[in-house]
Amino acid sequence: MNISASYQPTDRLFLWLLTRPTDPILVGELATVRMMRGVSMRYADSWIERGFALSEDLPLTSGEFLPTEKDSAAGAVDDAHPDRWGERVIRVLDKPTRLSLLEYLYFAGDDRFGALGVSTSKEAYSPRRAGPLPTLADTAAIYELTRKVLANEPIPAAQKRLIAPGTTMGGARPKALLTIDNEPWVVKFADGDPIDTPLVEHASMTLARRADIRTAETRAIRLVDGHAIAIKRFDRSGNGRVHALSANVALKAAAESFGYPELAQLLRRRGVVEGGESTRQMRELFRRMVFNILIDNTDDHEKNHALLVNDAQQYELSPAYDVLPSGQALGYQQMRVGMDQADSTLENAMSMCTLFSLKKDDAAHEVRRVIEAIDQWEQHFADCGVGRRDRELLVEQIDRPFLKQQRVAF
Repeated sequence: MNISASYQPTDRLFLWLLTRPTDPILVGELATVRMMRGVSMRYADSWIERGFALSEDLPLTSGEFLPTEKDSAAGAVDDAHPDRWGERVIRVLDKPTRLSLLEYLYFAGDDRFGALGVSTSKEAYSPRRAGPLPTLADTAAIYELTRKVLANEPIPAAQKRLIAPGTTMGGARPKALLTIDNEPWVVKFADGDPIDTPLVEHASMTLARRADIRTAETRAIRLVDGHAIAIKRFDRSGNGRVHALSANVALKAAAESFGYPELAQLLRRRGVVEGGESTRQMRELFRRMVFNILIDNTDDHEKNHALLVNDAQQYELSPAYDVLPSGQALGYQQMRVGMDQADSTLENAMSMCTLFSLKKDDAAHEVRRVIEAIDQWEQHFADCGVGRRDRELLVEQIDRPFLKQQRVAF
């Protein structure tokens, strides 16, 4: 069946929770807000009786929750929106007769990030479905299809299932979903980059583990020209799905600015308290911040951090993802670091370490742990197969005086 042909533009859809996909639960109603080019949300009475607040700005009350910015959805619903690549796939594959935010939410499909689903019915969960996910053996075919999408070329109907539109929190890099050993993964491809970016991302993510940073599991997949990277989904648990919030949504909902210290304080307030887990996660967030500074990852914006929400509605820091050198040598991060705002310096990182539950000496110890890992970056990248030419280009970023002198001085 032609999915877009069967869909009729509407100003009302329905939101469902899919933590147990075999037992979907109606959450509420979504509606177009025309003046905002956005989408509102209203809880169903049944959800108010037995559900939970999807995000802090969507408390369990009746009434309509409006988006706070143009081209966005209310609260946690905004994370159900496809990323820029997903929007492009929808335009090429589905070609909806209307392209409002409500359409993008619907056509993002059943495999979007997190545990929320969008349906045309409130009586039964009726989403856009794309059929069974491709497997690792389909990677080369998927790669060719992403090239067709980039070129706005038609996709054969039999191959449309190979590309899913709604997989990640943010970004425009070509990607798709697949299964490896019966588990869901995201596969990402290069996009005209001067270096083998997917392989560099795999090397960066595995390097971060040397600094005791939990990262999403990755695999480098060899292609005819370069690599793809497969990233195991952390928003899935067995046959279940995990409700998740981007730092973008969670910090907005808490009326906080986009910053690492603010995210640490959110973990202090809403994190898992048992066994000192929130404290451990705050300290890990500090290491992630330092690692991003020293690896020259200046694309560490608020959608590249996520929180997983457990059954007690406590927040857990998700495994790190989208961690790699940005190649821009900006000298500032996308999130606030410390007293000097977003400046990419270790002094700035140390300036607000107490908000990460770290005393100065403990914070300095954490910085040294990260430096020890970063100092081995070139050998580690070589061991991961990153070529000499790519490493030479990365030296100009990671080992430029601004960053290397900070490592040495510390």
